Amino acid sequence: MLKKTVSCAFCGKGVGQVDKIVTGPSSVHICNECVSLCNEVLEEEDRQEPSLNGDPLPKPAELKAQLDEHIIGQERAKKALSVAVYNHYKRVNSGGSDVELSKSNILLIGPTGTGKTLLAESLARILQVPFAIVDATVLTEAGYVGEDVENILVRILQSADYEVAQAERGILFIDEIDKVARKSGNPSITRDVSGEGVQQELLKILEGTVSGVPPKGGRKHPEQPLVQINTRNILFICGGAFDALDKIISARTGSRAMGFGVRHEAKDELDAGQLLSRVEPEDLIQYGLIPELIGRLPVISTLHPLSDYALLEILKKPKNALVRQYKKLFEMDGLGLSFEDQALRKVVELSQEKSMGARGLRAVLETAMYEIMFELPSRNEVKECIITADFIQHKGPPTFVYRKKRA
Repeated sequence: MLKKTVSCAFCGKGVGQVDKIVTGPSSVHICNECVSLCNEVLEEEDRQEPSLNGDPLPKPAELKAQLDEHIIGQERAKKALSVAVYNHYKRVNSGGSDVELSKSNILLIGPTGTGKTLLAESLARILQVPFAIVDATVLTEAGYVGEDVENILVRILQSADYEVAQAERGILFIDEIDKVARKSGNPSITRDVSGEGVQQELLKILEGTVSGVPPKGGRKHPEQPLVQINTRNILFICGGAFDALDKIISARTGSRAMGFGVRHEAKDELDAGQLLSRVEPEDLIQYGLIPELIGRLPVISTLHPLSDYALLEILKKPKNALVRQYKKLFEMDGLGLSFEDQALRKVVELSQEKSMGARGLRAVLETAMYEIMFELPSRNEVKECIITADFIQHKGPPTFVYRKKRA
């Protein structure tokens, strides 16, 4: 029985104030409340914040806020990617957790020029991890003419300056993944070395395996030293336009009715972007992706075709906006540059005619601007150049503001 004079050495509470006091060596005492508090402190220290490259891993909302600075629109895709990337790098930090976390590889579906590559590239820049882009159209099964599937890992290794540990935490973007779809939704009897065969070889790499790759790329041969890369923690983002996928979705979701007095729902009431947002794994299987590959791309996000307003915002607002880039280039030559609103709207109109999305903006501007970019650096009398709608349409010159002549 403890004496009433005994008290906890930490909080000073006596026997009557707590449930229990434990006596240790040298007559040091601690109460049950302080023991519980110490356990909570130790558990909190064990729960470390996920980190990346020594810095705290940005939360999903922080990632999206930074993506907003570079990418206009595509709100749903930005949120989906932010969550997937955050969960992926939390998984990388989990180490020897008692629960095995699955990889959060991502599939981006959307027309060309909607920002698939830019999303992946921006995420890698924000997280400061190695990033590489590979084109799925050049891939073939091992042993056939073309590029081995394992060689895609050479790109991420080169991006990481051949530091294997860094490469194993990078982001690898596989573009045009829809081009390796089977020629039909049914398994083929004949060999499909650039379609289903490539999908089969991608499976292990996407899930996580140790691959030996030649550091300079090319074909493997017995005498060549290979670099061993573990793909378990590499985040794979696959992107593709998936042309005509909206028709497959429409056939699945469209209602069909027969007889008089029955209202028919037109399948083309929804635009392509709205239809793509309803994509299901069964649609992708019918398109030609094998079920095993879809299973290794658990996060599927769709990107919508860009509206005129979105393209106009893309021209002006992001940190790398084309208008800002051209102004900076002219500023380096001591020249001012401005765009009339009608000129920018005409750029958007011509870009939409090309059906190239945001990529078309640069194509239109480069075509219009190259002549004056060739001419103006040599004309010291010009102070500022104002781009007009007529100039964008090649109907007239831009407006020039001249320097005042000195007396």
